[in-house]
Amino acid sequence: MTPDGPPAPKILVVDDDAIMVSLLHTLLQLDGFQVVGAQPGESIADRARETRPDLILLDVFLRGADGLDQLSRLKAEADLKAIPVVMCSGMDVGDQCAARGAAAFLIKPYSPDHLLETIRACLGPRPAAGGPGAPKGQT
Repeated sequence: MTPDGPPAPKILVVDDDAIMVSLLHTLLQLDGFQVVGAQPGESIADRARETRPDLILLDVFLRGADGLDQLSRLKAEADLKAIPVVMCSGMDVGDQCAARGAAAFLIKPYSPDHLLETIRACLGPRPAAGGPGAPKGQT
């Protein structure tokens, strides 16, 4: 829980590029989010049940797994389907992601500002002043 209000939104980052995960972790934490990750080969659904994220950031192309299939599995689970999933890829597969239930799609490379705007839009209204995920400069 943050000192001034509700707990910071939690984001589950799923990407097999360790450098990308590290960069996303730092960016999201600096913007006031809690960040958790999934280990390569770990069940994304199991990790989501364990960590109860407010949003999942999921790469389409994962080593040993297909992000689109993972998205379909998440959306088929009654206890997980309400979690918004933001998909990302270097290829424009946004229509396929939307058809499987993604809340949003980001084509790589995306800017940090575009990522944060997309996450905030998918999470819905948050506390406006000083709350986690509030736009910078509103503390």
